[in-house]
Amino acid sequence: MGPYRVVLSRPGALNFSAAGLLARLPMSMVGIGIVLMIRALYDSYSLAGGVSAVYVLAQAVCSPQIARFVDLHGQARVMRPAVAISATGLVALILSALAGTPSWVLFVFAVIVGATIGSFGALVRARWSHLIADPRELHTAYSLESAADELVFVVGPVLATTLATSVAPVAGLVVPVVGMLIGGYWFLGQRGTEPPANPRPTGADAAPRRSVMRNPGMIVLAVVFIAMGSIFGATDVSTVAFATEHGREGLAGVLLAIFACGSLISGLLYGARHWTSPLWIRFAVGTVALVLGTALFVLAHTMVVLAIVMFVTGFAIAPTLVNGNALVQHFVPRERLTEGLTWVGTSLGVGVSAGSAVAGPIIDASGSHGGYLVVLGSGVLAVVAVLAALRTLKAGTTPLVSGH
Repeated sequence: MGPYRVVLSRPGALNFSAAGLLARLPMSMVGIGIVLMIRALYDSYSLAGGVSAVYVLAQAVCSPQIARFVDLHGQARVMRPAVAISATGLVALILSALAGTPSWVLFVFAVIVGATIGSFGALVRARWSHLIADPRELHTAYSLESAADELVFVVGPVLATTLATSVAPVAGLVVPVVGMLIGGYWFLGQRGTEPPANPRPTGADAAPRRSVMRNPGMIVLAVVFIAMGSIFGATDVSTVAFATEHGREGLAGVLLAIFACGSLISGLLYGARHWTSPLWIRFAVGTVALVLGTALFVLAHTMVVLAIVMFVTGFAIAPTLVNGNALVQHFVPRERLTEGLTWVGTSLGVGVSAGSAVAGPIIDASGSHGGYLVVLGSGVLAVVAVLAALRTLKAGTTPLVSGH
């Protein structure tokens, strides 16, 4: 734990990292919380899935734009009103569902929540990049945040499901509101570690501010992260179906938590070591390792075997995500880092939604192993994209990568 003690001893680091962890609870709870609430109150999986999908789509479209404003005007100035609007929209969604309002009202509030929720994971990583110049320490800090992401995905869905089924249908969304408000404003109130704003240059010679997605490396990362997200989304749905087929539906969350725990452990171990191999190679190797592991899901026929395979495969997740986020620093200007990090996070979220949407009908037709074939197909896409773009990834990095 020595490398983590070093980075967390930086002034303000422990506070903003802890606040960012709390503020990220919504990213793993709102989607599933919406599904559980609407299914219980409206007795419609179709409506529940539709409202959740609209929320994810609004987040995917708007979060990078919010990040662009953050880079221009500063985190607190942009995100304070955004958090207030998003929390208000989520409360309104809860009250509307309790009141049994027409379905279009639910869609409106879901759009408001998704469009303003932003990406606190990107904000936290931007602070680390501002605080730390040493690439080795930054590697450790990014690994810590990936482990924090995995912790959120271990705890969040289980907590949301337990609250929605044991307390009240809306209870799974109350915790995200609290996390968003307390964690968000605690984080945004720490102005000493906030990266400086980078206003758009003015005058006749000012160049237009183009999207960071014009960089070929960012396009590659977006494609790979969408494919990886599809792996995770299809795995979620397929694992629920697998547990149900074996008469152990209640253990689906446990299996997914085991998957995330493998990633959590590997993320901490990965960040504790200083690597000398090129970053683009580690990203490619991690992607291939993840796909090889998920390919074994199709061969699992018992709960125990699947749990073991998921735990081992999980070890490839966090390091690959760490490396992908680190590559962003080489593809975008420093003053556009929040926007770049948000794009890859958004791509991952889009992939999760796409994977679950594609896997659902296939599972209905051919069972859980049909869903795991979607996982495999998503993995093949990720590997093909990485291998086809190795020259782009290599060309976009600098010699500094070898010091990571």
